[in-house]
Amino acid sequence: MSNPSYNIQNNNEQKTVMLSSYDSTLVFIVIFLIIAGLLAIFSAGAPKCIMQGVSSTYFVARQFIWFILGCFAMFFISRINYKALNKLSIPFAWFIILLLIAVHFAGTTVNGATRWLTLGPIQFQPSEASKLAVIMLLASAFSKDINLFNPKLYKYFIPIIIMILLIFKQPNLSMVLILLSSSAAIYFAAGGSIKLIISAICMGVFGLSFVIHSFQKQRILIWLDPESDPYGAGYNIIQAMLAFVAGGFFGEGYGNSRQKLGWLPEGHTDFIFAVFAEEFGFLGCILIIGLFLAFLQRGLLVSAKCEDLFGKLLAAGITISICLQAFINMSVASSMLPATGVPLPFISYGGTSLFITMCMIGVLLNISKKRIRRFPNVR
Repeated sequence: MSNPSYNIQNNNEQKTVMLSSYDSTLVFIVIFLIIAGLLAIFSAGAPKCIMQGVSSTYFVARQFIWFILGCFAMFFISRINYKALNKLSIPFAWFIILLLIAVHFAGTTVNGATRWLTLGPIQFQPSEASKLAVIMLLASAFSKDINLFNPKLYKYFIPIIIMILLIFKQPNLSMVLILLSSSAAIYFAAGGSIKLIISAICMGVFGLSFVIHSFQKQRILIWLDPESDPYGAGYNIIQAMLAFVAGGFFGEGYGNSRQKLGWLPEGHTDFIFAVFAEEFGFLGCILIIGLFLAFLQRGLLVSAKCEDLFGKLLAAGITISICLQAFINMSVASSMLPATGVPLPFISYGGTSLFITMCMIGVLLNISKKRIRRFPNVR
């Protein structure tokens, strides 16, 4: 890949700014995760497709279409200067707020939650885009001032509060927690007070205990004792655990999962990691975890090498948001955390999640290109 360059004239001295290529290691990590996801979706989703009377490739084909669209979006975003996102952060956030309001009035309800907008054959989840919106807003705000009580930053904070309230209304507590955790991470990366973060976490946990819905409290109680309702609320947890046990160290082999045959209802979405564990065992799980750890290392390295504070915070926010979501999903599948509706990035079935995640990767790749190499014109 050729390295683009452009000239800057400054005080009669010509300088050339070179743009290096993307972080190739990061690209390969993402490719491996997406390939693993497509294979897992085909295996875990085929039995459900057959039961619904559609082609066994229905889920993986739709996911592949979103992957192609995501590739175009990722390539386009990686080619533009990420600094342009600084000015777009507020308009983009208000656009997402309008979509979230539309969900409230005309959204599609699935499993008791109203999170989706349906436009013809396309169904998408605007709350997924709120992750990128919040990261852009906070990167813009904290690149100007770290003081949370600066009135000039309220124009960035108000859209975040509105988005969180609208998402909590859906209800989508897991997404709210991801947004709040990502916000705390960006604030910390910007040099914020760790004492303030800890205080905010304690106050947030205390406050959530009063506002969470009854079914969310029930999830926590069932997580502590799934055997109290083995054929009801505790069913998914028990079946996921059976998948991990059956997988053992080496796994049952690709396509040989038994839990996906109607025993684990969300085997191609929220609990796809459990199906993957049954088929590829402990070694397969270590591979996926290792890829996400490698992604974390490369993303934070991109952030550390970026000399622009906005880009530094943007890269850190994107990296932590994706890895945090992966940690939550895998922890839920292995019963380390109560059940939530968080998909596994790059792997779980879900077009909106994959598309938005690839857009975020496009931004990360854009930041990974160095724009600081200047060479004086030799005479």
